Amino acid sequence: MRYWWVNQNQTYKHEVNGGFLWSPKTNSNGARNQFYENMKEVEAGDRVFSFCDTLIKAVGIAQGPAQSAVKPDFGNVGNQWDNEGWLVPVEFEEAENPIKPKDIIDELRPHMAPKYAPLQANGNGNQGVYLAEVTETFAKLLIAELGPQFSSRGGALLETETAKEDDAAEEALQGRTDIGATQKSQLVSARRGQGIFKANVRLNETGCRVTGVTDPRFLIASHIKPWRVCSDQEKLDGCNGLLLSPHVDKLFDSGYISFTDSGQVLKSDKLPTSVWQAWRLDHNQTKPFAEKQCDFLAYHRANILK
Repeated sequence: MRYWWVNQNQTYKHEVNGGFLWSPKTNSNGARNQFYENMKEVEAGDRVFSFCDTLIKAVGIAQGPAQSAVKPDFGNVGNQWDNEGWLVPVEFEEAENPIKPKDIIDELRPHMAPKYAPLQANGNGNQGVYLAEVTETFAKLLIAELGPQFSSRGGALLETETAKEDDAAEEALQGRTDIGATQKSQLVSARRGQGIFKANVRLNETGCRVTGVTDPRFLIASHIKPWRVCSDQEKLDGCNGLLLSPHVDKLFDSGYISFTDSGQVLKSDKLPTSVWQAWRLDHNQTKPFAEKQCDFLAYHRANILK
């Protein structure tokens, strides 16, 4: 993972709400600009700190590399920029308690690069900076100051991190020599909620416990204990799965909801009340779980629920 600092004084709302970074490819006179060249260095999983109005206001995780793209609709901002530039997809989470890096400049200063640093030695922002790389130590100081919202096991950023863990687990599985191609295929299909895993889940669950939908065409077979940390047997175990409507599956996998053994939905403090109310999550179809399902649910409540 690499760490980046983006100055968004003019484009904060556009880029954070839109889920991207965008820069021209060169200066207006065609000259090379290191802060624009940095866009091509970003990779999926890199962390991005958004600086606006002297504050770190959001933190994001890059979803992929830069791609050539026309300038987004910035309104009256950026009229001087070329229409073609670099776009990096980034999912941001706004900080509950924005911080002012100048307040901790004495701690940050020893870890700033001598060239292309986003801050001056006095803690003021460097003019002309768009995207600058920062060191891991520098980044960890910012994360510590931002608080538990952005710790390694909290916040929306966890979703990208766990997807990468799933990818790594699947890559490791494909490299195994102790199982055959058929079993590998079954286990990979289980990650996607398909194949024998979904069939096994349907033997235990008849529909979504929150929405009441029973048509399997509109339901996802979701692991209770995440696929990446399961044994081969657990990956295919029908008791380690639920049939969930897509929006409920998203919340469950991300740890925004879980279930009690009696079937009641548990709401994470991280789930906005507006989402909870709009999706009527307190009107679930309460039904007790089987004993073996409860074992998996205990893992989910202890390790996944935020």
